[in-house]
Amino acid sequence: MAKLRAANAYRRIKRAYTRTSKYKKKAFIKGIPGTKIHLYDMGDLTTKFPLKFKLIAKKEVNLRHNALEAGRMTATHTLAKQYGKKGFALHIHAVPHHVMRENALATGAGADRMQTGMRSAFGKAKGLSAHVRVGKVIMTADVPENGEHFAREALRKASAKFPIPCKVERAI
Repeated sequence: MAKLRAANAYRRIKRAYTRTSKYKKKAFIKGIPGTKIHLYDMGDLTTKFPLKFKLIAKKEVNLRHNALEAGRMTATHTLAKQYGKKGFALHIHAVPHHVMRENALATGAGADRMQTGMRSAFGKAKGLSAHVRVGKVIMTADVPENGEHFAREALRKASAKFPIPCKVERAI
């Protein structure tokens, strides 16, 4: 599998470039890859838990779908270890819609004969990301009455998977 391009290639938030062309086959992004996020809502979704905590972004960034999935897995594992599979609820609010593209350039001997450089450099779709702005809630955790410490710890561990500083706050 190909190595991921560095996050600084995609971290700036800007409006997605939409290609317009008089030729139909060049006027849209073909073959958008699927998201790696398996579930957006986990745990017991029917029970009303008394405590709710949210993970809030302190900076704006494009948050990749594989980083969101890593944070989800970490938070779910931490809470499930304490409460079991149905003793909490976890929700992901940042949804990846932005298509990340890459104009891959070959290097090495013979590379000049197999690529076009920056001509037709629209790029191939390589992944998805979510636009996360300052103050946006990335995920929330609902826990029982005695679970403040565990919810804060789970969201703190999840924030370690993201390339931005985050804060954990109690929702009112």
